[in-house]
Amino acid sequence: MNIQRRQFVQATAAAIATAQFPILGANDRIQVGVVGVGERGTTHLDLYDSLDSDCRIAAVCDVNQTARERAVSKVHKAKGYSPQDYNDMRKMFESKDIDLVSIATPHHWHALATIWACEAGKDVYVEKPATHNVFEGPQMVAAARKGNRMVQVGMQSRSQPYKMHAIRLLGEGVIGQVYGCRVLCFRRRFSIGHTPDELPPSGLDWDLFLGPAQWKPYSLNKYAYNWHWFWDTGNGDIGNQGVHEMDVAVWGFGRSGWPVSVSSSGGKFVWEDDQQTPNNQQTTFDFGDSQITFDVRNLPTPPEGLMAGAPLRLPEGAGTLASSSGPFSMYDQRSANYVGNVFFGDLGFLILDHTGTQVYRSSAGNLTGVRGAEAGSREKYVRTVDEKAQEEDDTLHIKNLFNAMRARDYKMLNADVAVGVRSAAYCHLANIGYRVGRTLRLSQSTGRCLGDEEANALLTRNYRNPFIVSRIE
Repeated sequence: MNIQRRQFVQATAAAIATAQFPILGANDRIQVGVVGVGERGTTHLDLYDSLDSDCRIAAVCDVNQTARERAVSKVHKAKGYSPQDYNDMRKMFESKDIDLVSIATPHHWHALATIWACEAGKDVYVEKPATHNVFEGPQMVAAARKGNRMVQVGMQSRSQPYKMHAIRLLGEGVIGQVYGCRVLCFRRRFSIGHTPDELPPSGLDWDLFLGPAQWKPYSLNKYAYNWHWFWDTGNGDIGNQGVHEMDVAVWGFGRSGWPVSVSSSGGKFVWEDDQQTPNNQQTTFDFGDSQITFDVRNLPTPPEGLMAGAPLRLPEGAGTLASSSGPFSMYDQRSANYVGNVFFGDLGFLILDHTGTQVYRSSAGNLTGVRGAEAGSREKYVRTVDEKAQEEDDTLHIKNLFNAMRARDYKMLNADVAVGVRSAAYCHLANIGYRVGRTLRLSQSTGRCLGDEEANALLTRNYRNPFIVSRIE
């Protein structure tokens, strides 16, 4: 099929989809169905509740009856009406009363739920990571484009004004040519221990919970929050908290191609429990002329990697330190957690985290001809940007989605599905490199691993019938 005919077919399909599912008017309230109303899904309910002039929570869906009942009660208490509740998302997608599907399921359901929703003519908000594996990404993008659906991924950094400004500064050359980024994800966690296999509790549809994953008996550790730490349902902390920082790194690097190679090492140290994913992981994404490095750690860690002599910022009410400055910037030295990014350029470096943005410019440009230790002793770093973060507001991300829905223009989305699946793919490649225990060499045209079929097999999964993500042309 030639390019012109392909474009005609795609435009015709989009027009048919739009005719079948009418465009929202500027004053229409968006009818929302939330899939997965556990801890994160409850946050979704609160988000849409706060935007009730724009939307209405029309339905909730969960495989756990208790969670559904709790969600219905929460909405009724806040709004005075009860949303329809569903055990099976497919039934909810059949409803003509739903405009937007908001997905807060475990990771292994994100892609299939999104694809089904798009095929049913719904727009989608899906939590990070967009996918459970690399193969699912292109299928999600194809489903969204084929049906002219708006699909926003829950990487809220993309809608935070101070982070958007920091990325603009990088693009404008504030630190010169960017040659590196260090990504830090230090989240203190603890062993999950062991829990026995047993019958699932009453009211939990374990078959629907597993969905695309292969069958295994229920145990408490495989459910609730700890599904994050099993390969068939989660992606470890690099795909949990880490994908947010990975997204900022990919965003700031501004590259459209694949890394030349990916190497990842680490392990699950100290703990003896049911967890499969590592609690320490170090990854390098090599582009030939630049690198992204990513450190993930769940055990005690010092505030490493940040700049000496910069002022220390403590959370509100955190108390005081002996000095107003310390050896590490933007870090509460009594905290077990730190997540952020440090970008390196030939003119300086930029630090971006939850407290704000700092830019340090080097005086090395004035030291032409000075060599070695003398240059190091004479080089100075001047802080040229110190922008405090605004209070995080996830409603900005949702409002951006609403605007794109009404305009029917996915290019308005701050975290369109194509953006989300790319950042998730980097995390998946890191995990593949860790699991096979060797450096991956990537094809620049396909993203597949060169000469490594064991690694390529992990780009997808063995889906369980009928919960299959198929290739979408």
